[in-house]
Amino acid sequence: MSIPIIEKYERSGWPSLTRPDIKPPDGWSLALITAINRIFNHRLSPDGERIAFLWNREDLNEVFVMPASGGWPRRISVDRAPWPYWWEEVPQWSPDGRWLAFSVNRQVHIVDSQGGIPKILPLPLTKSTTPMWLPDSNRLIITLYNEDDAPHLYLSDRQGTFLRRLTPTSGDNFDARPSWDGRYVAYVHWPADDLGRRDIRLTDLETNEVRLLVGKAGKKDWSPRWSPDSQWIAFQSQRTENDQVWLIRPDGEGLHQLTKLGVDVDEIAWSPDGKLLACTLNRRGSFDLALIEVETGSITELRVGRGIHSEINWAPDGSFLTFEYEDPLNPPDIYRFDIASRKTTQLTYSNPPALEKNPKIMPEEVVYKSYDGLEISALLYKPHKANRAALVFPHGGPTEQYGYCWDELVQYFVAKGYTIILPNYRGSTGYGYTFEHANYNNWGKGDVKDILYAARLLAELPGIDHERIGIYGASYGGYLSICCLSRDPDYLFACGISKFGDANLFTSWAQCERNTRLYTRMQIGHPASNRQSYLDGSPIYQVKKVRRPMLILHGMKDDVVPPQASEELAEAMRRHGKTFEYKTYADEPHGFQKRTNIMEAYVRIERFFDWYLLPHTL
Repeated sequence: MSIPIIEKYERSGWPSLTRPDIKPPDGWSLALITAINRIFNHRLSPDGERIAFLWNREDLNEVFVMPASGGWPRRISVDRAPWPYWWEEVPQWSPDGRWLAFSVNRQVHIVDSQGGIPKILPLPLTKSTTPMWLPDSNRLIITLYNEDDAPHLYLSDRQGTFLRRLTPTSGDNFDARPSWDGRYVAYVHWPADDLGRRDIRLTDLETNEVRLLVGKAGKKDWSPRWSPDSQWIAFQSQRTENDQVWLIRPDGEGLHQLTKLGVDVDEIAWSPDGKLLACTLNRRGSFDLALIEVETGSITELRVGRGIHSEINWAPDGSFLTFEYEDPLNPPDIYRFDIASRKTTQLTYSNPPALEKNPKIMPEEVVYKSYDGLEISALLYKPHKANRAALVFPHGGPTEQYGYCWDELVQYFVAKGYTIILPNYRGSTGYGYTFEHANYNNWGKGDVKDILYAARLLAELPGIDHERIGIYGASYGGYLSICCLSRDPDYLFACGISKFGDANLFTSWAQCERNTRLYTRMQIGHPASNRQSYLDGSPIYQVKKVRRPMLILHGMKDDVVPPQASEELAEAMRRHGKTFEYKTYADEPHGFQKRTNIMEAYVRIERFFDWYLLPHTL
């Protein structure tokens, strides 16, 4: 049964009003921090002369093309709806460099890169994404979602004259990677009967034969990448404590582990001569750029430090790399790295000058012990001038990590004087297989205590008032915020904010989209067979214990954490006479996309924390 809701603002208790005695920090405003237009998911053209990328602006995620040496970008798409960047695809060049393929509103489109209107692939498709070209620049692999809403791979051509299925009916199939000779397609298979497993399979395009290339019960293998001569496939694997690079031949021979590092290898890209793999190394939240020698597995570091490198592309002659980079002081942009000179050149400039000149804070890593002695890593932002208030920001996921990324809201609140800690609680990625799996069948328990111990750490810092600590999170972070306010006997937090967070794992599982259901089952089982984990993990049953004010924000087009989750939470808060504010946003998915809504939400967040955490005089 569908539970209809409408866009609304509702409150119980006195609302958090604007504090006329508190002004924005000098040089800062919410309008300024929301003025950044994110640049991401770029792809270098086959001749190395142009870069296609996505640009989030005008409430759209449009495709642009610019010279690889830098210069003014040209707009390619004109009506591409916004989508959370962490789920977005990368525009794909045809091997001859003439065509670009990408999806528009979940339908594959193709456009002449020299000019023209993107045209939908003329096939009876319900939802199609992530096109990948074959070497002939005519045929391509597309990911298609059929009646079962599971991703399957199909072969078609640029004119849409045929459609041929390449993958079996069971399980999910994605990340198609055609071999450079056009004979095979390697892809990732997620079997329905082992959700903790990822296999790499191979389809022979001549015979349509599908066979398992590599796979292991309960383990994940992913990101198949062909060597330029199509003789090897490099892939990432979770067969050891850290994610490492392995190699295998297309016939299944020669399987061996290439890297044996104490950190995760996060991304890989073959050099044109096949002798090197460019990669990123996750070193406790810093994603460093490095090269792996394929013959020996040895590492050469190119760029290291507190920041995040991603989306590595090789020039066709191997002379340079392009990549995206961000850190706590700078928003994401595209850069070029010259291999011979080791010189880095910034190609795009998304940071407004007014924001660029403002002083910003680089966080420091702190490590603290949780209730059971488990060490938890966190990033701590200390303001230049503290206001005695502090915030805990748990990340989403839970299989995510808060690294040295750009976060405009964090920098804004630090500029206001808030001390902020971002804990990578148990279940986070980047600290090994054992740590990542530490909250399986344990949602809302150990991870919540990890967050509470982060609040205890803040309370012990000099200059922090232990009665002025708040918590804010989005998605799983919002869920943890709700848990902390309802399950903390010591009431460490003065207030909390849940942004599209969950409160009832049962009802949300029944109403969310298919992939989220599978993701949840992978970690805490099916609600019919593992009922206790769902009961134990649902803070909706402890709402009566909440004593602190709560702000609840949710988008009405969210199909990951359905908006009914916050509706149910607000109803329970109302029934138990709790103080809360509840605001929903029409046309927003899981991750707000429209600037007006982001601004409105930021205003509410700032007002809420200022009202409940800052003293009457500063």
